[in-house]
Amino acid sequence: MNVRPLGEKILIQRVQAEGKSAGGIVLPDTAKEKPREGKVIALGDGKLLKNGERAKFQIKKGDRVLFSSYGGTEVKFDGEEYLLMPEDDILAVID
Repeated sequence: MNVRPLGEKILIQRVQAEGKSAGGIVLPDTAKEKPREGKVIALGDGKLLKNGERAKFQIKKGDRVLFSSYGGTEVKFDGEEYLLMPEDDILAVID
């Protein structure tokens, strides 16, 4: 299935949560915190400006990004979980 976000929306796949704590303790799935880091899978067309043009994204497909804790909407396609969010919810690009 091919997913194409609309407008200023971005499709992100979260990175996997760590299975161990910093001290080496193995964490059960219920204790794992959802990561706020992911990979950009697809981009929409960009935000529609008042003059009718589209704003360009500051990120590109394949970038690793940090996003806000409660940003985006969780969606599921082909058994995989993704986040669909506006560019404003992305805080930084990881190089």
